[in-house]
Amino acid sequence: MLSNCYKGVARLGWLLALLAGPAGAQGFEFQAWNARQPVPVFAAADLSGHVWRLSELKGRVVLINFWASWCPPCLAEMPSLQTLAELYGPEKLTVLAVNFKQSVPSIQGFVQRTGLALPVVPDFQGKIAAQWGVSAFPSTVVVGKDGAIRGVLRGEFDWTGEQANRLLQPLLDP
Repeated sequence: MLSNCYKGVARLGWLLALLAGPAGAQGFEFQAWNARQPVPVFAAADLSGHVWRLSELKGRVVLINFWASWCPPCLAEMPSLQTLAELYGPEKLTVLAVNFKQSVPSIQGFVQRTGLALPVVPDFQGKIAAQWGVSAFPSTVVVGKDGAIRGVLRGEFDWTGEQANRLLQPLLDP
């Protein structure tokens, strides 16, 4: 049974084939990005004031993870996102953790308690999530090195597991 923190409909045959098996039982779904759908502009400052622009991240895979500290599946997958980012390094992979509608003190408290080292981008009004069509948490937008959106993975996912490797390796390879 899927958690109430997220919802979605799985599409994209080749990726589903890659992710087939026990993964569906873990509670995530992948929806392909409609090629006719425009890619929203992503330009937002993280907690330290650094402005992240998707247009400047070409040449590396980007995961834009939408999360909130009140969402148990978000909290469960965050350590694997951080491990993944550390494994590949910022030259190959950037993970942006977009926090949904929480205050700076709440976000900073979470970061301090957990030791989260990912860039955290506050989305105080939920405008970034709305631009990307995100209404379920956690949701992660998967962006290829060419800047093309591959899709949105909704739900808790082990980003250090074999299924993540099958999803990301083709994007990371030269």
